[in-house]
Formats: sequence, C-alpha cells, structure tokens
Amino acid sequence: MSNAQEVIGAIKDMWSYPVVYSFDEEVTWYFDLAGTSAVENEDFYIWIWSPSEPDAGNFNSSSDFAKLTYEGDMIWSFTLTPTEYFSRTPEEIRNSDGFWFFLKDKTGTKQTEVTQMKYTDFSAFYDAGEIMKAYPSRPSLNEGVSILFNSNLVEGFENATNVYFHSGLNNWAVPMEYQAWVPERVEKTRTTNLGNGFYKMDLIPSEYYGVEQDFVMENIVFLFVAEDWTAVGPDLILNAAEYIPPPPAEFRFFPLQLSKKDFLGVIRINNERGVNSLHYTVTAGPKVITGEFTGNTTEIKGFIDLVTALKDVENVSEIHVVIEDNNGKVITDTTIPLIPLD
Repeated sequence: MSNAQEVIGAIKDMWSYPVVYSFDEEVTWYFDLAGTSAVENEDFYIWIWSPSEPDAGNFNSSSDFAKLTYEGDMIWSFTLTPTEYFSRTPEEIRNSDGFWFFLKDKTGTKQTEVTQMKYTDFSAFYDAGEIMKAYPSRPSLNEGVSILFNSNLVEGFENATNVYFHSGLNNWAVPMEYQAWVPERVEKTRTTNLGNGFYKMDLIPSEYYGVEQDFVMENIVFLFVAEDWTAVGPDLILNAAEYIPPPPAEFRFFPLQLSKKDFLGVIRINNERGVNSLHYTVTAGPKVITGEFTGNTTEIKGFIDLVTALKDVENVSEIHVVIEDNNGKVITDTTIPLIPLD
C-alpha cells in the first residue's frame, strides 16, 4: 500500500483517566495535539496494532468505533475497555509490547508520529504493606489522581461491603464528606472495589470538590470509612504539586527601523495552547498584503516581503499591520513608520 501522508507532528502529551486502571476496567485516554498542525474539532481516529489491531484492513477508511472525541482546547479523547477493545485477556495484554499507535484522519492522508500510551502497573501495591498509595503522589488541581487503599491493614474492615472516601481540600476548608443518609453523597464518595480488601478512588480535584480554576490547592486530607461508619481508617494527607504557570506570550517585529526595501520579521514565542499559526494583513497605501506563518506553541516566526510587494507603490510613509492568531485573537494592530529611501 502506498499513499501520500502528511505527518502533523508528535503528540504533545498523553494521559488517562483513571490515572491507574485494570485492563478490564473502562478508561479514557487523552491526547494533546496543541503542538501539531491539527485544527480545532478535526476528526481523528486511533490506529493501534498492539496488543492487537482492532481496525485491521481499514486504514484508508477508519471505522467509527476507532473515532476520537474532541474535548476542546486541542485535546481529543478515546474511551475503551482494553480487554474488550483488543479481544485479549488481562494476562495477554500484560505480556504484549504495550499500546503502540498513531492518530490519523479517516482516510490516512495525515497522521501523528508513532507513539506508545504508557501504562502504570500498580500491582506492586498489593504486596507493599502500605495502607495508601496515590498516583501521582502530589496531585494537581485539574489533573486526575488515583488513590489506593489496603483495608486489610486496618482493623474493622474485614466485613465491609462498601468503602467510602471522606475528604476535604486544604485541611477540610472545602469538605466532601461521606453522608450515609444522602444517596447522592453516598454514590459520589463510593470507592471502586478491586477485590481482596483493596479499594480505589479516582477523582479530579477541581471537578470533584467544585472549586474555581483559580483555587490554590494545598492538600487533600481524607480517611476511608466502611458503610455506616462501622470502621474508620487513619487520617491521611496528600500534599499538592507546586503549580508553575506558563511564561507569558511575547511578540515582536524586527528590525526596529524599516523601509519599503526591507523584509518585516515577525516572531511570537510561548504561544497559548492551540495557537499554531499567525495571519497577517499589511496595508501600505492602496496595497494590501496578506498571508500566514505556521509554527507551534514554542515559536511562530516568519518574514513579510515588503521589497516585492511595495516596489511599485509610491509615496508610502507607513504601513498598517494587523496580526491575528488562528483562533481570531488580534495579536497586534499597529502602524509602523517607514524610513524614507536615500
């Protein structure tokens, strides 16, 4: 098979929710394509060949079951239960080469670079002799965390039918308590029973506790309790990861002095997520010049050829420059004086 393909770049970041999961458990994989030439709301499909190849033979017309969901902000998702999707047992998946794939459009004319979805094997926890373990160990406000609990190490949980997550943010400043008399709260705080006395709680702090995006999370404090408080585990705490905001975007023209026989340089660094091109409109008297530069979140850079465009334009002393990103945001709307030719 041979067909022209455009490689749109590497997937910037990938993660799953739940953060850790069993192969027979439903999971959603997330793919950040902000650093590629993908565009908002574009249709993408997963082409995966390990542990098996569910869509074999359909490369030029991917099946609907392989289609991703666009989540916004240049993030796509794919939900699956590995044992069902790959028609493999947990042991067969565990002994395979892992999840190898790339993302593509329906007809296979464009695709990302080949990559592997990492899997966190948490089976060591079963023999670790620890009451609790979290993945990651220092959670962030807007990212998932999986918290494992070994009830075998806490007296009173031997006959527990359900275990609940009684918790709060910042030393109980924002509580989410297990309330046995409130059905909605019972369901919200219920953990996943992994069997043999092991339990798991999956949550995204900002969503689970209903706090604003500017909330500063310092910690999650919690304890595991059996149904109707018949058993109570020890007080536990997870300190939050340090939040480091991204650097602000920077835009500039060069050179600083310009004539009609120059190339106008444009550069913007530290671009916002999803920004991968700049569109320009330059007006010089009756002449209008338009075009675009492409790049990624790190840098978008290019030159506007004034030499050719203005060679026949007389008596022009300035140019009006409007530059927008691919989302329609105006980056600059300015007038630049031109130095007279000597």
